[in-house]
Formats: sequence, C-alpha cells, structure tokens
Amino acid sequence: MIPGSLRELYRNRSFAAFLLARLLGMFAIQIQAVVIGWQVYELTVEPGKSGDPMALAYVGLAQFVPMLFLLLPAGDLIDRYARKPILIVSWVAAACCAGALWWLSDHAATDDANKAVALYWIYVTLVFFGCSRAFYAPALQSMLPQIVPRERLAQAIATNGMLLRVASIGGPLAGGLLYGLGGGTLTYAVCVVCLLLGVLCLTGVKTLYSVPKPEQTPEVAGDTMWRRFSVGIRFIFKRPIILGSISLDLFAVLLGGVVALLPIYAKEILQTGPEGLGVLRSAIAIGEIAAGLALSLAPFNRAVGKRLFVSVAIFGLANLVFSLSHWFWLSCAALAIAGAADMVSVYVRSALVQFSTPDEMRGRVSAVSMLFIGSSNELGEFRAGTSAAWFGAVPAAVLGGLCTLGIAAGWIKLFPSLRKVETFEEAGKST
Repeated sequence: MIPGSLRELYRNRSFAAFLLARLLGMFAIQIQAVVIGWQVYELTVEPGKSGDPMALAYVGLAQFVPMLFLLLPAGDLIDRYARKPILIVSWVAAACCAGALWWLSDHAATDDANKAVALYWIYVTLVFFGCSRAFYAPALQSMLPQIVPRERLAQAIATNGMLLRVASIGGPLAGGLLYGLGGGTLTYAVCVVCLLLGVLCLTGVKTLYSVPKPEQTPEVAGDTMWRRFSVGIRFIFKRPIILGSISLDLFAVLLGGVVALLPIYAKEILQTGPEGLGVLRSAIAIGEIAAGLALSLAPFNRAVGKRLFVSVAIFGLANLVFSLSHWFWLSCAALAIAGAADMVSVYVRSALVQFSTPDEMRGRVSAVSMLFIGSSNELGEFRAGTSAAWFGAVPAAVLGGLCTLGIAAGWIKLFPSLRKVETFEEAGKST
C-alpha cells in the first residue's frame, strides 16, 4: 500500500511531468552510453587482437573536458535566470548530438582509415554532448526544490532517484538489444526521440518558488561572474558536511568505478555480447531501483552521516567482488549490490546538499557538486581505461575497489562532522 504522503507527492502534476521528462532523458542517455562504449571498443578491434582500452578512456575524457570549463559559468547562469528554458535548450543540444552520432553510425565504413575518422568525429560529438550536460545536469538538480514543498523534499529526492533507475535498467537493456537488432543507427534514433519527448514534458512543469532576480541578491547584483561564483565556492568550503559528502562521492566514483571496463569484461572476460553488456549495466540499476524504492516508501532521517560512509564502503567491496569474478551472474549480483549502495550514498549526499543550500545559490552549488560528482563519472572512465591499458582490466578494477575502501576510511578522519551528523535538518543548520 502506497503511503498517503507519497500519493500526495505524485498528485503534484508538475512533479509528475518533471519525473517523466527525467525518465525519458535518462533513458536516452543510458542507451547512448551503452552503444558508444561498445561501438568505440569494437572500432578498435583488429583481426586476432583485442580492442584498445584507451579508446574507452577517451570517451570519458571527451565529455569531462567541456564540463570542467563550462560547469561554473553554467551554475552562475542558472542562478540568475529561469532554469526551465536553460534545461530545454541544453536537452535540444543533446538531441542534436545524438542525431550526429546517428549520422556517423549510418555512414561509418569498415576499412581502417575510415574507422579512425569515425572515432575522431565520435569524440568531437561527445565534446559537444559534454557541453550540453554542463548546463542540463545542474539545472535539473536546481529545479526539483522549486517544484515540491520543502517538507516533501527528502521524499521527492528518493522518489526521483528511484524512478530514474527504472530508465537505468531499461536503457542499457534496450541499448544492447537495439544495437544487436539495428546497430547504432536504430539506437541513436531512439535517443533523439526520447530527448525531444522529454523537452515536450518539461513544458508542463510549473514551479512553486521562483529564483530571486539578480537585483534581489546583493552578492550577485553588479558583480562579475567569477566573483559571484566564488561566493558559492566559499559557501561549500565553509561547510565541511557539504564538502565532505561531495568529495567522498567524487573520489569513490573516480577511483572505484568499473562502468568504463564493462565492454572489456563483457567481450573478453565473461564472453558475452552487446546484449550481455546491457544486462551488466542494468544490474547496477536494478540494485539502485531496489534501494530507491525502499527509500521512497520509507526514507530514513537518522544517523545519515554514518550510513553515507557504510554505503560507500559496501560500494567498494561489491566492485572488488565484480573485478575478480569470471561468472556472469555473480558479476551481475555484485554490480547490483554496488548499485544499491550507490543509491543510498546519492540519496544522503543529495539531501544533505539540498537542505544546506539557500535557493538563490543552488545553481552554483549544484554546478560545483556536478564538477565534483557528475564529471567524476567521465574522468573515472578515463582513469579506468588508462589503468586497464597499463595494467590490464582485472588489476585496474581490483585497484579501484581497494582505493574506494581507503577513501571511505580516510574521509571518516578528515570529516568527523559529516560522520556525526544525525538528520538532514541538522546538516542545514551547520556552518
């Protein structure tokens, strides 16, 4: 039986439209991620040889570099102007990138010279996709607190995270199946359609709270973009709970993530195809959605700091099991556990940041958070691919799991106030 508070949340039409838009967008992005990983790795395979892990590293790097340079000005822009139009424009740009990948996939030739050219233009397209993500990711995070009442915010965060994992399950599975059926042409076409439908859903979203105009915020009015953004950075560094939570997530994903290595594991270690790769990526989301469903029905608000550290440690242990497994279903189970632990970590960190940040600074704080966390996925892919090229896929994955455990232990000592925080409201009152 659905609790009354959750039913009330779903009756909010703007929240429902926002969730549907995010589902469609995430579905497209997950499909695209699976197809790009497999396609790029496949383009580097030569007769009698394995593919080049560095090609997967460059996939992450191509998306990280533009985010590194654009997230800070994007956060400033999001704090000064309406967030929905910025989000719509950035998603249209992402749809154009998916369209470019569609065209490239349709026209890619099989000889070695044209494979190299196709790889080059795929990386160029991913650079532009990284530009669009620099705007849409913090805009999405900043909009949610404007759509639901504050007393429903923690539950909305959990519900939002759980439903997004539905797309994280369906997206990789659909990506693997669609690629097997129609190659990149069909899968990228689906991405374009989903992103444009997401834009259509966003038009029905109305906000309860508006962003203060520049003249209403003295630290913003009449100042330069960099000085305005320095206010957000100082805000984060003065609050160890926020700094500790987002930096913990950054290094855990950067050093311990195994997603970039999944095409290698699927093709060479677990001996499966693109469909199996889709199953592996979906296993992560299955764990996430199970944890997200539990959190949306019964969100916790006790010992939140300790639970954050425990979830990160479990994430590292599960990835360590995956890295050593040669059995497909054991690998899937380990990834599911890692996904569930990651979902708890994301829930706690997101709630801590949202409860601790005033609305007029959400864009800047969300941008810094994305620079720490969102870009760590891409930079983590580069780290994983580079490590696999140097040491091999299995040693690289083992090293990542051990590093995550070390980070969790180190952050307990570096940020004792984060470990001791009991409730989200208590975090909001901390300075």
